[in-house]
Amino acid sequence: MRLNEDADEQLFPGEGGSDLQGIGLLRSGLKLSHLRMIVAIEEHKQVSAAADALNISQPAASRMLTEMETILKAQLCERVSRGVALTAFGRAFARRARTILLELREVDRELSALKSGTGGSVFLGAVTAPAISLAVPAIQQVSAAYPGIEVNVRVETSNVLARELLAARQDFIIARVPDDLNPRLFNVTEIGIEKACLIVRKGHPLAEKPIVGLADLPHFDWVFQPAGTLLRRRIEELFIAGGVPLPATVVNTSSILLTTAIVCGSNAIAPVARDMAVFIADVGAQAGEISILNTDFEIDIKPYSLISVKGRALPPSAKLLYDLILQRSRMLSPD
Repeated sequence: MRLNEDADEQLFPGEGGSDLQGIGLLRSGLKLSHLRMIVAIEEHKQVSAAADALNISQPAASRMLTEMETILKAQLCERVSRGVALTAFGRAFARRARTILLELREVDRELSALKSGTGGSVFLGAVTAPAISLAVPAIQQVSAAYPGIEVNVRVETSNVLARELLAARQDFIIARVPDDLNPRLFNVTEIGIEKACLIVRKGHPLAEKPIVGLADLPHFDWVFQPAGTLLRRRIEELFIAGGVPLPATVVNTSSILLTTAIVCGSNAIAPVARDMAVFIADVGAQAGEISILNTDFEIDIKPYSLISVKGRALPPSAKLLYDLILQRSRMLSPD
């Protein structure tokens, strides 16, 4: 969009000019705390929430916003009904600020690795199924070959992970691009289709039934992922398409541990990734005392992908894990 390009050019003119604008901004008082603040405002959409995230008072946050607008000679925010929205200038500044903060984080990671003699660290996010089938084996390979690499893994929904990726909290993710985010922000390589199933406790009234249909399901309590998540929506679509009432009693959680605990202690039903269900069922411990229902319908979820941010190079340790996960996905592909 031309408006954003114009804002970029006015805030950050090219280096071909006689004045290096970046040096001028620093001389005018621009600080790292300002960069963190504009990124926090973009994420939280409220000055008060941004202040809480940075552990400062709201008056201090408002003062910093005024300082930034004075230094940049541009309005960065405007008030809306439920908080603040960044202007074109604010979005341009936030985008550049996020890149600068990311580069500083990478400097810290690289220097720490050099000082300690280790292989660096990786931040990976994944939805449940590929976390089990792809991430774990690849991490085991990396750990065996490069014991100095530290791998940080977060299992969450795609909605959460994609935003953490944009915020530079993850190097890359195995997930899906949410519908409300611009896919042009990402590099996306599709690597697999997630299959799900329904789990119940051993001894559940439906556990011994040879075939379970949709009509058998609404009378029980359910444990769902939060509203709007792909697996939740897919189950709801199946109920609606089959003309079956949606479950009346529902517990919402993204925690597989809590899901399993509720299922094991009640007659509740829960949809989970099949890879996770098989893993839990095979454990055999008390928390794994579950059965997988044999349904007369399939639960296929939208394909998941390896996702990184366009224009953001992966650190060497993250690229190594990325390539191993991609290689393993091709080995498991039926094609």
